[in-house]
Amino acid sequence: RAQVFSTVVDSFLEKLVTAGSYQRFASCYRCLYKQQPQLTRSIYDQFISQLRSSIKEEIQEVKYEGNLEELFNSLDKIVEEAKDREEPAWRPSGIPEEDIRSVLVPYLMKHRSYLRKVLRAKEEENRKVAKSVLAGRDRIAELQQLIQARKQAWQ
Repeated sequence: RAQVFSTVVDSFLEKLVTAGSYQRFASCYRCLYKQQPQLTRSIYDQFISQLRSSIKEEIQEVKYEGNLEELFNSLDKIVEEAKDREEPAWRPSGIPEEDIRSVLVPYLMKHRSYLRKVLRAKEEENRKVAKSVLAGRDRIAELQQLIQARKQAWQ
């Protein structure tokens, strides 16, 4: 990918230089060209040389600042990893609402299922605790009756 990028940039640079041909340059500076054609050619050659070197320096700086080499390498790794996948990769439809829905709905359904499972477990736990509380209340009522019976028997 880095080589393809460099090739594309070089091709663009060549097309840019071709678009700024000597004939166009000379037509822009017609008076100078008529008086000194060799000087005009020399100026053109220097201009094109400086233009190429400046553009190449800028592109190298962009590559360096953007860390493009590493990004291209990581992209290559992602592409290699994706070759082993059997299911198709997700692609946006162009409608943000549908894209978000297609991603969120399965996640939310899974989360809802998990929450329902937790709710059932808590409800079962609450039923057991409620039975335990009722059994405790019954035991307290029995003990209160026993206390009353012994109190009356003692009196």
